[in-house]
Amino acid sequence: MKESYCISTDKMNALLTELGKTYRILGPKRVGKLIRYGEVNTQKELVWQEKSHFSPKEVFYPIVQTLLYFSEDGVRESELEDDRDVIIFLRPCDINGIRRLDTMFLKNGGQADNFYQRRREKVKFFLMECRESFETCFCVSMGSSRTDQYTAAFRFDAEGVSIQVNPHAREEALGRELSRLLEGEERCDFTPEFVTENRRAVAVPEITDRSLVKEIHALPMWREFDESCIGCGGCNTVCITCSCFDTTDVIYHETSRDGERRRAWSSCMLDSYSTMAGGHNVRARAGDRMRFKAMHKTYDFKARFGEENMCVGCGRCDMRCPKDIRFSETVDRLAHEVERLKRGEEAE
Repeated sequence: MKESYCISTDKMNALLTELGKTYRILGPKRVGKLIRYGEVNTQKELVWQEKSHFSPKEVFYPIVQTLLYFSEDGVRESELEDDRDVIIFLRPCDINGIRRLDTMFLKNGGQADNFYQRRREKVKFFLMECRESFETCFCVSMGSSRTDQYTAAFRFDAEGVSIQVNPHAREEALGRELSRLLEGEERCDFTPEFVTENRRAVAVPEITDRSLVKEIHALPMWREFDESCIGCGGCNTVCITCSCFDTTDVIYHETSRDGERRRAWSSCMLDSYSTMAGGHNVRARAGDRMRFKAMHKTYDFKARFGEENMCVGCGRCDMRCPKDIRFSETVDRLAHEVERLKRGEEAE
C-alpha cells in the first residue's frame, strides 16, 4: 500500500527540525555563486529547481581524509568526527552514481575499503523528484534516470511538499520514524516521476569484442584534445563516479616521527597523475588522458564488474569545463567511431 502525504512548507520545516535531532541532513544549497552539498535546516535552503554544480559524494568520501595517525609508539586509525547517520536529498542519477562508487570501494578486489564503508553505511537517501531534464543531462541514455533505492521521495512546488515513504524502507529505522512524524497528515496520491527524455540523446559505445580496444586507442579523435583540454581536472572533481585519490604521509615537524596518512581526491586528467617514479608518464598527452577517462566511463567499468556503465549522465562535467568540452559529445562520437570500426571503415 502506497504511503504518500501532502504537507505545507511549515510542516516540512518542522519535519526537518525533528529529523535533525537525530540525523545530519544535507542537500544541495547555494554557497556563493555555486550550488553544492551542505547541511540544511529548512526547505528554503534546498535548491531543487536547479542542478547542483557539485555532487554529493564529498559527504561520505571527503576531499581530504585522514586515514591514520602514526608516531614512535605505534599507529592508530582515525575516527569519525560525527557519528550520526546522514540523510541526503539528491536526484536519481546521483543515487545511481553512488551505487557505482559502492562497487569501486566495496566490491573491487575482494576487500571493502573500511574508510569508505564506515561513512557510507550511515547514509540514507531522500529522493528529490526529477521530472524534467536540465540542458546538459544525458541520464536517460546512460540508463540512470530512475531508481527505487531511497527511503522517501519528495516533490517540491509552490503548493507545498508531497512525500512518499518507500514501501521497501518502512521497516528501516528512518522509514519508521518518518511514518511516525507524518502520522495524521493529509494523505494524497503521489508517486515520484522520472525523466523519460533528455534534451540531447547520446549513443553509448557497445564494445563486445575486446580486440577493438587497440584500434580505439589509436583513433585520431583523441589527438584533438591535446590542444583543447588544459588538464585542470575540474570534470573529475564534480563527477559523482570519479574515485581516484592520492595517498600522502604528512610529518608534523622536520625532525618528528609523528604524522598522519591522508588521502585526497586526484584526477586522471592531471598530467601528474600518470607520472611514474623516474619521471615516465604513461599518458603524457591530454588526448591520452581523455581516452582513458572515456573508456573507463563507458567500457572498462562495465567489462570489469558486469554492471552498468560508470558514467550516469549527470552532465556536471559539461557544465564545469572551462574549455567547453562536452563529455556527452565525446561519448556520442566514440560510439559512432566504434560502429565504423565494427564495419571495417576508417575513422573520421
